[in-house]
Amino acid sequence: MFERVFKMGATLPNLVSLGRLCASPVTVWLVLIGEFQWAFWLFVVSGVSDAVDGILARLLKARSVLGTYLDPMADKAMLVGAFFALGYAGVMPVWIVVLVVSRDLFIIGGAVLVHTLAAGDGPIRPSAISKINTFLQIVLAGIGLAVGAFELEAYGLVPPLAWAVAVTSVVSGLGYLVEAGRRIGLEEVS
Repeated sequence: MFERVFKMGATLPNLVSLGRLCASPVTVWLVLIGEFQWAFWLFVVSGVSDAVDGILARLLKARSVLGTYLDPMADKAMLVGAFFALGYAGVMPVWIVVLVVSRDLFIIGGAVLVHTLAAGDGPIRPSAISKINTFLQIVLAGIGLAVGAFELEAYGLVPPLAWAVAVTSVVSGLGYLVEAGRRIGLEEVS
């Protein structure tokens, strides 16, 4: 029975990613009810688990197709949820929430389109600027949660970080657009 479960993708790294995915709505709920400390620590645990599932996948040679979708989906859910909740709570500027959420919806929609129209090419790999953007989003969300959790002063960190997230969001979003266009053959149309 266990062999069949593992063939379906229930590897330890995937279970960690699934746990992170399930933690996302809980984090949002905790922010919305004003429990910033719990939300902060759940966000930290989720971040650590993101590193742990990658390490486990390599060490256990447990990489799977499911994991290639589940891991980034859990990351997106946690970040988008955190930004949404922090924007709603007034901790994060609304304009950066709209930009981050729009970029991620754009990427998800584009991935579905590319998968539908150019299925043989495989998933689009994140670029260096996209990885920088994700890192900056994590830092900004973490600071936002820490400000709410521990009543800290951000000492002016939020505005410059928000602008860094904005610039890298736009640049990485354009990069995804160019790559998606190349994959589905849009350059041949013009």
